[in-house]
Amino acid sequence: MLWFGAAVVLVAALPWLISTAYWRGILVLCAMNVLLALALNLVMGYTGQLNLGQSAFFAIGAYVSTILIKTYHWNFWLAGFAAIVAAGFLGLALAAFAVRLRGHYLAIASLGFAVITYQVLVNWESVTEGVRGIYGILPPVRGSVALFYLLAAIALLVYFAMENLVRSPVGDTLRAIREDEVSASALGVNGALWKAFAFGVGAAIAGLAGCFYPGFVGTLVPDAFNIVESFTMLAMVIVGGMGTMIGPVIGAVVLTFLPELLRGFGELRLMIYGIALTLVVLFLPGGIASCFRRAR
Repeated sequence: MLWFGAAVVLVAALPWLISTAYWRGILVLCAMNVLLALALNLVMGYTGQLNLGQSAFFAIGAYVSTILIKTYHWNFWLAGFAAIVAAGFLGLALAAFAVRLRGHYLAIASLGFAVITYQVLVNWESVTEGVRGIYGILPPVRGSVALFYLLAAIALLVYFAMENLVRSPVGDTLRAIREDEVSASALGVNGALWKAFAFGVGAAIAGLAGCFYPGFVGTLVPDAFNIVESFTMLAMVIVGGMGTMIGPVIGAVVLTFLPELLRGFGELRLMIYGIALTLVVLFLPGGIASCFRRAR
């Protein structure tokens, strides 16, 4: 528990170490990305399912909560709970088809789900306002510092809960499916059931992150949830260290702050960013987290 206390102290100090409004906003975005990376890591890192549709669940959480608040005047927390349930339910619906697929077939199917979701957001204008977007969205708390503390507290709780989950027999079951589903099935493991569980929980956590996104930016448009976002989440998990708990957190922090730190390089920014990601993948196949394991 010592590390958990140290993490709480560090998170509490960050907004006061970073005093500018812009960088405090990046802190909020970073906390959101940590949730998204943890959610995807449960599906990819522990169950071995290549899911490229995570941006869809992020979008579902954002749109369901916003529509309930703006159109039906629901309380934020009640709307957020409904959005998490909706995202988790759709994750289970996707899993009903996805559990029969593996590898690149699953990747294509989940990518197709993300494309369908994006097209629904664009074309169902009577509900989502399409490309016109929804404006004037207020955050659940006032000020970027308060929003960061709220999101960081939720991220820490999710991390703590997921770490206990993966250390339990459930985590052993998910890893068994990842390593060899046929052998796990021979030992009595219901692979379809547990893969659906991972998809549902991962989708619900992504929906939870989505509830806070509209209030953070103040607007909601479909372009915020295009396919590129799914690949960004994938990069966070791989660069940080797939199949570990701390890896996705490191990946989310690095890939949130690195593009901002490179803005001073102008047009060279994306090239440097791409080279950095390539070097990590080439020389650290286990992600940045593998450096800590080697040092220990």
